[in-house]
Amino acid sequence: MEEAAQILELPGRILLLAQDPALVDAQLAGRNLARTEAGPLRDDVSTDEITPTATCLYFDERLGRFPYTGFTAGGRRPIGIDAIRNGGFSVVVAGRRYGKGSSREHSPTAELAAGVRLVIAESFERIYRQNADNLGLFTSTDPGLLERLQRGEAIAIEDLLAGRDALAAAILRHGGLLHYGQRLRTEVREPEEKSFSADQPRTLVEKILLRHLAERGKTSVALTAGTGVFVRADWRFIHEVYTGMCAHMLHAAFGRPLRLHEPGTILAFEDHLSYAHCSPALSGKDTMAGVRMVSQAHRSFVQECDLKHHGYLPAGEGSQGISHPMMTERYALPGQLIVGTDSHTPHSGALGCFAFGVGTTDMANAMMTGLTRLVMPETMRIELNGPLPPGITAKDVVLHLLADPALRGGQAVGKVIEFAGSTVEAMSVDERATLTNMTAEMGGLTGIVAPDGETVRFLEERRGITFEIEPWMRSDRGARYAATLSVDCRTLSPMVAAPGDPGNGVPLGKLAQRTRIDIAYGGSCTAGKRDDFDRYHEVLHWAVEHGLRVKRGVTLYLQFGTSDVRDYCVTRGYLQTFERAGAELLEPSCGACANFGPGASHRGDQVTVSAINRNFPGRSGPGAVWLASPPTVVASAIAGELVSFADLIKNTTEETSWSQSADD
Repeated sequence: MEEAAQILELPGRILLLAQDPALVDAQLAGRNLARTEAGPLRDDVSTDEITPTATCLYFDERLGRFPYTGFTAGGRRPIGIDAIRNGGFSVVVAGRRYGKGSSREHSPTAELAAGVRLVIAESFERIYRQNADNLGLFTSTDPGLLERLQRGEAIAIEDLLAGRDALAAAILRHGGLLHYGQRLRTEVREPEEKSFSADQPRTLVEKILLRHLAERGKTSVALTAGTGVFVRADWRFIHEVYTGMCAHMLHAAFGRPLRLHEPGTILAFEDHLSYAHCSPALSGKDTMAGVRMVSQAHRSFVQECDLKHHGYLPAGEGSQGISHPMMTERYALPGQLIVGTDSHTPHSGALGCFAFGVGTTDMANAMMTGLTRLVMPETMRIELNGPLPPGITAKDVVLHLLADPALRGGQAVGKVIEFAGSTVEAMSVDERATLTNMTAEMGGLTGIVAPDGETVRFLEERRGITFEIEPWMRSDRGARYAATLSVDCRTLSPMVAAPGDPGNGVPLGKLAQRTRIDIAYGGSCTAGKRDDFDRYHEVLHWAVEHGLRVKRGVTLYLQFGTSDVRDYCVTRGYLQTFERAGAELLEPSCGACANFGPGASHRGDQVTVSAINRNFPGRSGPGAVWLASPPTVVASAIAGELVSFADLIKNTTEETSWSQSADD
């Protein structure tokens, strides 16, 4: 007798995330819409919109009150607290690239806790979908499912697993990764020594993965794109926003005491919330109690498991550094595989590492087993050639790439981005890190640059170690790429990205009108490195020498990415220049980038120019955020409006709105 198909229980209603907020209002009020009635659906729904900053202070069923409270349609947020749970929705439908942005597992956790069991979208970002799988939340890109559901048809679980890789399907059948992961230790065997055939050219990424694949059963895993595998990480790291949820999961599944796999290769960072008391989003009495709860849960787990910890500075404001830049400065080495609970973990790809972000469940499983789930990726090669024009930085290059129609349309989603070419070869590791860091904004799995003499120089300068690059640490001639994109960097000019999405890039010189600013922020993992502070200093030193300072009515914040960067600036004498120019200096922290500190807007009418990596709605406060390079950010702070450093120089002697005396 044939076994009956297992049916996914979907007892609730269907919510269509329409672009028209009135149609969202109607559904929340009880009206059920046909797909044709809903009109266009929202694309690019980010995890910042699914679970805004303040909701990330929770890591349990309380998250069920908050899904989509940051969702924006028609310039407003139509979904309030408890609306999803009270509306009885079990299916949510949206457009393309659902779940963009942060790796926060709070988003699918909140959806599940509110009663959502299935999310249908045209496409999903990798980390969001993997997090959903790991929790047992079903996702689908099959548009026919909506019609079937609205006809009242039952949906078999196997229908939802069609087209998914075998590992994802197995995890979902088991109800999530931790249930499935308890079998891993008995199934995994020690890897055999890998050899590479000279007649089989491979990318650098393929070579790294072959050295880190976990073999299961009696068969070896092939490097076939789309195959679900487990890999062994050289380093695993977590930061405090995720530690409480991770500990909660581990204790629920494995009890106490926990026996973590090779705890000496696990790092813990308390790097996000040290300026929370300065954030309007978090500084209230109740939210600060939540901040203290998050920090206490983090510290308790660190103490319980005796983990290497980088925490707050002794003064209690600021931290030793942001996790992923510190990984590059102190731990990562070429050829290693690194996983961290942050979407910008690819930062270390600048050293030739395979480094990628994971969610909380993936990290919990990695802590217990040493293994991390990965869908074998394809590699896209981006060739950057030609000398960069004076004043153009890696951030300008990235904003140009993000505005490329193919990348903006999702060509890089889930792929490794290999950066190569004469432009990259001429870049410092700090500048290369801007490229690899922001592969997260491209939707990529990670970014990587093959190690070379500059890598060796960086490791000697920053760590005092002599590193020898092995012959295998490069892509072979004839290696296969899913796609190749070439850019003539000689043609680039200063770029900005208009509010709403990092892909809204436009050459600064093509803006139809000058944009007034209220806040300028230089910092974050992307723009808090030594090279970035060299750029800030170059502009501000010039300004001070020409009798200029930060424009009246504008606040300029400069925040170091790590304490090593701060010490570098002290040694170079930069702080005096920054202070003379009128900048406010902040100790290392993620801060404004995640709406966790100074530099984020307080009001909706404020305009910010920022060197951070994301400007999704609400990401860095309620106001509009323009993304720009480090020199453009500080030049704009002097001018009081969006300008490049070259424009500032050119117009200083003319009758302009930004010419002013330092006495002002």
